[in-house]
Amino acid sequence: MLSDTERGLIAGILLSEGSFGGDGKQPHVVLRKHVRHESLMRWLVARFPRSRLYGPYHHGQRSYFQWVARGAALVQDVLPILEELVVAEVDAHAAARLATMRERYAPYIERVKAREDAR
Repeated sequence: MLSDTERGLIAGILLSEGSFGGDGKQPHVVLRKHVRHESLMRWLVARFPRSRLYGPYHHGQRSYFQWVARGAALVQDVLPILEELVVAEVDAHAAARLATMRERYAPYIERVKAREDAR
């Protein structure tokens, strides 16, 4: 169980700096942060153990970690928080990006929900 503070922090971080998209087959939420924010990225993984942390990557002058939530980690763990807290009144652009992802991947999201509910 996440506290209200944790839920708010997660929503704020992802609505301002996260990417809501997918690979054409499944949706994902991605957050890239400089390596100096490693503790934040590991904090996210600790709260969402089914998510993944990749890196550190080093490209040119940039060194970063990439946090990814997809599959059950996204649908069951992260998406409910985003659906509740990422609203147009707070950030219309982020809410629209989230809605687009949900619409584009609606069949996938429903399949994962049904599979998890069947367990």
